Amino acid sequence: MHGSTGTEPASKAPVGGGDTAAPPPPALVIGEALVDVLSGSGGPCRSHPGGSPANVALGLGRLGHPVRLATRVGSDHLGWSLRGHLERSGVELSPGSVVDAPTSTATAVLDAMGAADYTFDITWALSATVEGSLRDGPPAHVHTGSIATALSPGADQVRHAVRALRASATVSYDPNLRPLLLRSADRERERVAELVALSDVVKASEDDLGWLHPGDSIDVTAARWARSGPALVVVTQGAAGARAWWRHGHRDVPPVPLEVTDTVGAGDAFMAGLVSRLLQAGLLGGGPGDEAAKARAALCAATDTDRLPAVLGDALTVAARVAALTCARQGADPPTAAELVV
Repeated sequence: MHGSTGTEPASKAPVGGGDTAAPPPPALVIGEALVDVLSGSGGPCRSHPGGSPANVALGLGRLGHPVRLATRVGSDHLGWSLRGHLERSGVELSPGSVVDAPTSTATAVLDAMGAADYTFDITWALSATVEGSLRDGPPAHVHTGSIATALSPGADQVRHAVRALRASATVSYDPNLRPLLLRSADRERERVAELVALSDVVKASEDDLGWLHPGDSIDVTAARWARSGPALVVVTQGAAGARAWWRHGHRDVPPVPLEVTDTVGAGDAFMAGLVSRLLQAGLLGGGPGDEAAKARAALCAATDTDRLPAVLGDALTVAARVAALTCARQGADPPTAAELVV
């Protein structure tokens, strides 16, 4: 997925304010971390750390945000490599995330255009220690999505956590649906609709919406979601860019002209860039007291218009650039804040 560079990229200022400001509460990402095995396009197989929520956590960490990942990682050599990859980018694993079991994998077969088709070997559940740690913090923002919100038994744990945490934190969600792992679309719609309604920001792909609601246009589904709870809904459309909906309108995000190596992790990078910029703008975030309510009210006020405010247009531009830079290299390898301003 690509986006626009129509406005200035992310500021070089530290996330959270000046030198005298207290460190911001961490963002909490809940979801799977796994290893992507890439094959196809005439080259040898390659392994890269991945998992949609883990990629979002990685992107937030590289953009300078304190971030914690509540996940399930094996104690094998793949898990050791995956943990090192995340920790080097500033991602802290929640206590109990490492388990005595194999690390999950996703095998991505790339076509000639660099697009990926996946098969999975995955187990998803949160340990009791991880579940207990979710009450610590509280986090400023909670992100979840993909396999973690769909695959039993962990999916119910994630939904319970989101419902409990949203009083003190804002929420983002990316369905990132994997039909090979799911029940029928008829049975998934209610689960997805519940999480959409609990969220402040939702990002999905056009494939997600097409699979869930094959009889409706993307515009109809996204507009309906934007009226059900979230202040902002963004649908990525591959090389065509993206489109954002809010209660009173929509806006296209044109593509960035960069050479594509592969599209692995592009949507996750978009999500990380969008959340990062909205956190910086005070339109997402929470913590003790009523901070989440204030941020949620600010985001709702910003979208209570037929013209998207410049701050939200800027956030979409930054998100698209983060995604495009990720497409320019192999695997889910999002840029750092320094690379974004170059």
